[in-house]
Amino acid sequence: MKILILAETIDPSDSSAGKANYALIDSLVITGIELKVYHYSYKEHELQDVKPILIRERKADLFYWLSRGQRVLQRLASRNFSRLLENRFGFSFTFFNDVNSMYYALKAVSVNDYDLVLTLSKGASYRTHAALLKLPQWHKKWLAYIHDPYPFQWYPKPYDWIQPGYLQKEKFFEKVAQKAQWLGYPSKSLQEWMANFDPNFEIKGIVLPHQPSKEALVGAVFPNFFIPQHFNVLHAGNLLKQRDPFPLIQAWNFFIKKCPEAKGHAKLLLIGPGGYHEPQLSEACGESSTLYRYPGSMDYDTVRLLEHHSTINVILEAVAETSPFLPAKFPNLINAKRPILHLGPEKSEVRRLLGADYRYASDADNVAVISNRLIELYDCWRENRLQLPETAHDLDAYFHPGYLQDILHKLKT
Repeated sequence: MKILILAETIDPSDSSAGKANYALIDSLVITGIELKVYHYSYKEHELQDVKPILIRERKADLFYWLSRGQRVLQRLASRNFSRLLENRFGFSFTFFNDVNSMYYALKAVSVNDYDLVLTLSKGASYRTHAALLKLPQWHKKWLAYIHDPYPFQWYPKPYDWIQPGYLQKEKFFEKVAQKAQWLGYPSKSLQEWMANFDPNFEIKGIVLPHQPSKEALVGAVFPNFFIPQHFNVLHAGNLLKQRDPFPLIQAWNFFIKKCPEAKGHAKLLLIGPGGYHEPQLSEACGESSTLYRYPGSMDYDTVRLLEHHSTINVILEAVAETSPFLPAKFPNLINAKRPILHLGPEKSEVRRLLGADYRYASDADNVAVISNRLIELYDCWRENRLQLPETAHDLDAYFHPGYLQDILHKLKT
C-alpha cells in the first residue's frame, strides 16, 4: 500500500497538532506502508525512513502580494483589516496563498501512483483540505482527517467561539464532507458529534486514533522542581478558558488539609500556558509549597519524561454535557503506565475508552469528589498498591500501529 500525505505541519515543537501528525506518520512508517510526505512546516524536518518534501510558500501568486499589501496598509493605518476581509471572503489572503502553494506542489503528482491521499492539518486551519478540494482527481482516494470540530461554531458548549466568515467556513467544510471519500477522526465521539451538522460526517467516518510518540527519551533530565520518588500529580497542557484549574487546586488544598503528612512529599504540577487564568492562577499556586506552576511551553521531551515518572497524570476538560475530544497526549499517558485522573464529563471520548466503571474520574468542577479521588490515590500510593485498571491495559492494542494498518488496508479493499 502506498499513501501520499499532505500535512500542514510535522513539527512536534510547533503545536499539539504537530506532535499528533508526527506520531501518526511515525506509526505508519512502522507498519511498513510506503509513504510520500509533503508538508508546509516552514522548515525542513526529518522522519525515520521517509524523506519529507517541504512545500515552499508560492510567491508568484496574487494572494501572496495581497497579504503583504494588507500588512503594509495595516501598519500605515494602525488598523487591522483581517476581520473585515474574512467576513467578506471567508478566509485570509494568507490562507488562500498557502492553499495555492500546496495545490501547485501536488498538481503534478500522479494520482495513479498512490492508493490513498491523507490530509493532516492543525488548529482551525484545514488548509490541506482546501488544497485537496482543488484537486478533484484525488477525491476518490481522499481521506480527510478531522482532528477537532470545525468551524468553531460547531464546538460543543461551553465553547462559544465564532470566527469571522463563519458562513463561508461552514460551506467549505460541508464541501469537504461531500467530496472526500473518507473522513478520519481521532475519536468515535467526534465522528458522532460532527454528524449533527451533515450526515456524511458519520457515513464516511473512520476512527484513526492519535498515536503515542515512539522516540526514546534520550538526554532528557528531570527539572529541579521534580523529585520522582514523591507523590507527583501532573497536568501538562494548555489551560484554555474553558479548562478551569481552580476546582482542582481547591480539591488539592482540601486533600493536603485532610492528609497533612503528604505536605512534605506531594506536589500538584501545572505545566503549560494558561493566560486566561492569570495572574490568579500563579498567585494561587504561590500560596502553597505543594503547588508548582510553570506558565510557559516546556520542552516536549521533558514533559514526556515527567508524564512517565509522575504518580498521576491529569486530563482536565471543560465542564460540559459532552466532550468529543481525544487529547493528543492521551496515547502517551496510556504508554506511561501511570493512573490517569480524568476531570471531565462522563459522556466523553476519554471516559468511553477508559470504561464506564473507571474509578479515577470526576466532573471537572466537583471539588469534593476530586478531593476524595486524590486521597484514595495517595493512600494507594503510600501503601504501594497503586495499580492501573484493566481497561487501561486493553488500550495498548488500540493505540498500536497495527490497528492503523488494519483499518487502512480495509479501505484499499
